[in-house]
Amino acid sequence: MITFILNNKTITTSEHSGMTLLDFVRYEQRLTGTKIGCREGDCAACTVLVGELKDNTIEYQSITSCISPLGNVHGKHIVTVEGTNLEDKLTTAQEAMKANYATQCGFCTPGFVVSLTGFALSNSEKNHSNALDAISGNICRCTGYKAIEKAAHQVVKKLEYQEKPSFNWLIKNGFIPDYFKDIPKQLKDLEAKDRNQPKGKYVSGGTDLYVQQADHLADNDVHLIAEKDYLKGITIENGICTIGTNATVSDLWNHTEINSYFPNLKKHLKLVSSEQIRNMASLGGNFVNASPIGDMTIFFLALKSDITITTDNEEERHLLFKQFYKGYKTYDLKDNELLKEISFKLPTKHSLFNFEKVCKRTHLDIASVNSAIQLSVENEIISEAHVSIGGVAAIPKYLNKTSAFLTGKLLTSETILEASEILQKEINPISDVRGTSDYKRLLARQLFFAHFTELFPKQFTLNDFVQHA
Repeated sequence: MITFILNNKTITTSEHSGMTLLDFVRYEQRLTGTKIGCREGDCAACTVLVGELKDNTIEYQSITSCISPLGNVHGKHIVTVEGTNLEDKLTTAQEAMKANYATQCGFCTPGFVVSLTGFALSNSEKNHSNALDAISGNICRCTGYKAIEKAAHQVVKKLEYQEKPSFNWLIKNGFIPDYFKDIPKQLKDLEAKDRNQPKGKYVSGGTDLYVQQADHLADNDVHLIAEKDYLKGITIENGICTIGTNATVSDLWNHTEINSYFPNLKKHLKLVSSEQIRNMASLGGNFVNASPIGDMTIFFLALKSDITITTDNEEERHLLFKQFYKGYKTYDLKDNELLKEISFKLPTKHSLFNFEKVCKRTHLDIASVNSAIQLSVENEIISEAHVSIGGVAAIPKYLNKTSAFLTGKLLTSETILEASEILQKEINPISDVRGTSDYKRLLARQLFFAHFTELFPKQFTLNDFVQHA
């Protein structure tokens, strides 16, 4: 049985755990404010909040319910737009949307309201930039976004100086209804023990699988692993960072120490997906999706990562991440095996890292080509180099020859231009909906140059490369 709290109601259901949360909310509970839009996690009309007890406090995150398995909400608090309503007036988020004429047909409005409510409940700093991040995945096809941005600004203004507002403050100021203050106790009292999972397809966050196989997963046994503790966590010890494969992109986003090693991390992760998807998508799911343009795969290939693979019997084996992929959508993983964790050496004072991506939209889109690089440079000599690139081969590509060529070379435009020629010989792009092979070769070259102009802006400009390329 799946047990959770839906708004202010305890739910116990025997529905199939692979059913989407969206379908359960709309068709079984008749809460139709949560809209069906794309069913791919792209439009966020189906946004709900998920609250989970952590160290006796409850933390809320927004997710897209259209690609979230129902079984993943076991033991949690789910909030739909109906669950944000006050008895006799509009909530702060609703009033902000109304006052700024930020709604037209109204289809997308519930998603925006829920996302802005989630922002008020979140641990993030209450500023305009973070408010816009919170609604970055919500699409409106009518109004344009200026009115919605003004609504977000109004919400931020009311939250001003509230670093982490309490439930009582949020209730008093009209952000949430008063039942929220009882939810932590209700979750503690909820009899939501670990569920026995059937043998079936492994599913973590579901953000890749449910786009492709939602109907199949709803009708067949799934083995949900998102709550497996041994696949969670981030540890840093002796200069090595180890990340459980159930960690989400948001776990990286919110990790203070990792951000200290990668000062541009949030800038890079903004290119990956919306906040709702970052809250759901597991790293392990991205890796085993095996897409040649998987953003986080490209990211970790350039970090010269190692992966740990575990079996049902807790037997483990280790291999270099770049050895994991064997061919298009194939990899070194047996039926009874799971990716357990990924680890890499943290950057030193001589190390630099960069991630670049080109897609049809500036943000939150699937890449045409993406690339990452890690360099160690001492006294103008490249002592170590690791370059990865996606969208130009059948697999996420670690560039062995390009990386080897750069290592030991003087950091000059001539070195980079010669390395670019080697890169072109290592890749084999095909023409598809994201561009012709010639276009992808051009992008690969430009992204490679962009790494150096980004990391060494005083030393290189794009003109240093383009006029010779």
